[in-house]
Amino acid sequence: MDFTYNACRLCPRKCGADRAEGTAKRPVCGASDNIYAARASLHMWEEPCISGNRGSGTVFFSGCPLKCVFCQNKDISHSLHGKRVTAERLCEIFFELKKKGAHNINLVSPTPYIPDIAAALRSARQNGLDLPIVFNSSGYELPEALKLLDGLVDIYLPDFKYMSDELAKKYSLAPDYPKAAMAALEEMVRQRPEPVFNHDGNMLSGVIVRHLVLPGCTDDSRAVIKYLHERYGDSIYISIMSQYTPVGELDRYPELMRKLSGSEYDEVVDYAVELGVTQGFIQDCDSVGESFIPAFDGQGI
Repeated sequence: MDFTYNACRLCPRKCGADRAEGTAKRPVCGASDNIYAARASLHMWEEPCISGNRGSGTVFFSGCPLKCVFCQNKDISHSLHGKRVTAERLCEIFFELKKKGAHNINLVSPTPYIPDIAAALRSARQNGLDLPIVFNSSGYELPEALKLLDGLVDIYLPDFKYMSDELAKKYSLAPDYPKAAMAALEEMVRQRPEPVFNHDGNMLSGVIVRHLVLPGCTDDSRAVIKYLHERYGDSIYISIMSQYTPVGELDRYPELMRKLSGSEYDEVVDYAVELGVTQGFIQDCDSVGESFIPAFDGQGI
């Protein structure tokens, strides 16, 4: 499939929008035909095998095909807040992060820019970049687009937000999210079918699927964990996240205007243990708060 920005069909929405800079009607993701990024820095708040002891070299991109009402990165996911960068500059950023000691290059919310990112990664590899590449996404991708990254991405770190079409529509304006996430994950696991770690316990290759437990949604969380474990077993790691933080305007969603309770989180973790999940990550319920949200101030861009 030929992916172009003038009739964009890069994500499951396949909106066909003309993303040319300055076009009046923007696609759902908000992205243009130029890369926008808001921060590039070492990040210590990923899973331990991603952050290691020096940090993950994260690049936070602007724009997202989902519109999650609870998004902690709303400042950049719902707009093009950030700086315009070329593929050549992006390649330079990768090497700058390596020089700072990054264990890997972590591409956060990269979906709207997959073709340009693939070009930057090919250039970086040709110029000697030898760090693992992490594709850190919402899970709302097209398998055909992910194929552009085959052989370039070492670690897939997608979300799997919902099994319920109703919740996906209500909170992310994407009723097809569960079906799309299933298809995307199939392609990710096809590319990286087994987890591989180095002697320090840092991941070199594989798939880690993240699931954020939402207040009042433990039944759906259980359904997500059940699907992931029964479908993939030990081929993937499952990261069960407790860090939900009420941010932004949630007046229309009063059920989300509170933090996740410890009992709700424990219910989901206990269920995963009962199912036999052994390859996973859990969080302390104190892992909440806006202090975990980085400043999208253009650092490193």
